[in-house]
Amino acid sequence: MEPLQANADPRPNDMIFVVEDDPDVSRLVEFNLRAAGYDVSTFASGTPVLPSATILQPSLFLLDIMLPGMSGIDLCRQIRQHDQLSRTPVIFLSARTQEPDLLQAFDVGGDGYITKPFSPRELICRVRNILRTAVETPNPDVLHLGDLEIDAQSMTVRVAGRTVFTTVREFRLLEYLARHRGRVFTRDQLLDAVWKEGAFVTPRSIDVFIRRLRGKIEKDPRHPRYLRTLRGVGYRFEAQK
Repeated sequence: MEPLQANADPRPNDMIFVVEDDPDVSRLVEFNLRAAGYDVSTFASGTPVLPSATILQPSLFLLDIMLPGMSGIDLCRQIRQHDQLSRTPVIFLSARTQEPDLLQAFDVGGDGYITKPFSPRELICRVRNILRTAVETPNPDVLHLGDLEIDAQSMTVRVAGRTVFTTVREFRLLEYLARHRGRVFTRDQLLDAVWKEGAFVTPRSIDVFIRRLRGKIEKDPRHPRYLRTLRGVGYRFEAQK
């Protein structure tokens, strides 16, 4: 098997943590990531991941869902609760293809989902895209909308002066809606705008991300001020003075 060629995308500090208990899959993933120019650390279980990540500060986690002991879902929850690692992108690797599994992965804070078996080219494309999304140069201005502040430069969201955590995908979705406030978007339109790489994401996944965002920025998520639903159509960011 010929390795994928490296390109200029990887940065010198792009370390990727691969958490996969199948040795064949782990070797395949590591081989292709290294060929593409990334540094890689592999783990057969989730237990040693957080202590190592605290020291090495990886740029991305690739997590199998079915792991011995701690599942990939539980590990993602811990990553999202960790002060130093909470913003690090997470892509799940899984043989599970049912929509409930996908939605659960996004509900705990996943940024992407790759189904097994996958091609090396798909893997590298998805990794490059999520890393590019995490560091792409945003619009420099800060949006002030009601008591909501969206700082694209630092990828920071504040509600009434209080900083709230968002994942990379959550932030990009919120920023996109806020910059096009007043406009109604279908789920498919939002997928095209925020998930440009054609990831394994269904329109219902948007509902999960909207629900998570409402829980973070709305005083009453059941009666949202900002992220409004137009039944049968999609979502709109409601402009606030």
